[in-house]
Amino acid sequence: MSFKYMERIPTVGEILESLPMPAGLAVIKAKRDEAIARVFTGESDKFIVIIGPCSAHDESAVCDYIERLARVQEKVADKLILIPRIYTNKPRTTGEGYKGMAHQPDPNRKPDVAEGIRAIRRMHIRSLQATHMPAADEMLYPDNYSYLEDLLSYVAVGARSVENQQHRLVCSGLAVPVGMKNPTSGDIEVMLNSIRASQISHTFSYNGWVVETKGNPLAHSVLRGSVDKYGVNHPNYHFEDIARLSHEYLKRGLLNPAVIVDANHCNSGKMHREQPRIVTEVLDNRHHSGLIRKLVKGVMVESFIEEGAQSAGENVYGKSITDPCLGWEDSEALLYAIAENC
Repeated sequence: MSFKYMERIPTVGEILESLPMPAGLAVIKAKRDEAIARVFTGESDKFIVIIGPCSAHDESAVCDYIERLARVQEKVADKLILIPRIYTNKPRTTGEGYKGMAHQPDPNRKPDVAEGIRAIRRMHIRSLQATHMPAADEMLYPDNYSYLEDLLSYVAVGARSVENQQHRLVCSGLAVPVGMKNPTSGDIEVMLNSIRASQISHTFSYNGWVVETKGNPLAHSVLRGSVDKYGVNHPNYHFEDIARLSHEYLKRGLLNPAVIVDANHCNSGKMHREQPRIVTEVLDNRHHSGLIRKLVKGVMVESFIEEGAQSAGENVYGKSITDPCLGWEDSEALLYAIAENC
C-alpha cells in the first residue's frame, strides 16, 4: 500500500465538544429551517436565493459578505429567503490545486486537514452568530457532513458527486433540503435517480457505524447546465428544459417536486456577469407559467465582495484559486430586482 498515515483526524464528538454551537442558536436555526422547508413543500411562496462566493477561504471576508447579505435579507424578508453559500471544499475535476478550507485553512501554507475541519466549523459558527442566517455548504466528502450537521440549512451535491452512492445514502438521512445537481453530461435521469435514492430509507455504514435513515423528502433538483464532448456549454434553465423536467417529476411520483436554477457554471458558460440575465429569464418564465412558478423554488448565484476570481496572494497554486464571482454592488442590485419581480 502507498498510504502514509500522518495524523488522526479528530472525531465528530471531539470537534463538537471543542467548538459547540453557542446557546440559543439552535432555536434560531430550527425556525429558519422550517421557513426554508415550507418553500420546498409548497406551503410558502417565498423565493430562495442561495448566494455567495465560489469558495470560502477567508473567514473575515466571508463574514463581512454575509453581514451585508443579512442587511438585505431584512429588507426583502416578505419575498425572499437568502441562504448564504459557505462552500468549504473546492472541488476540481482532476483534484489538483486548492481543495478548499477544509483541506487547507491557509491557502499559502501546506494542507492541514485537522485544523481545516476546525476552521470551517469556526467560520460557520461565527457567521451564524453574527447574522442568524444558517448557510449552505457543498457535500464533497460525505463523512465530513457530521462536523457541520447542526449548523447547515442547505446542502448541495455537485455535478461530479451526484452519481456517487455514498452521497445518495447520506443525503437520505439529512433533515434539511439537499440539492442534487445534474451531472456535467446534463443527463437528468441521473439527477432524478439521485433524488429518488435520497428520498427513501436505507441501512448502510457511515463513520464507523451501521446507520438507518428515514429518507429525505426535501431532496430536489438543481439545474446547472451541461458540457458536451466537444467542450461546448449547454444551458438547461430555459422554459422548455423546466417543462420537460416537470413532466419527468410527475412520471416518477417524487416527493415535493422542486427546482433550483444555478445561474453560473454551464448555464452561464462560466461567464459570471451573465447571471443577472439568466435569473431574469427564470423569473419571467415563472410569471408566464403557473407550472414553472410552482416548480422553480429559487436560484443559485456566485457572488462576493469584489468581482472576479478570488485570490490569496502568490500562493503555491497561482494567484487565482476560485472561479469568478459577481461583485457586491451588482449582487445587491440583483437581490432587490428579484424581490421586486418574483
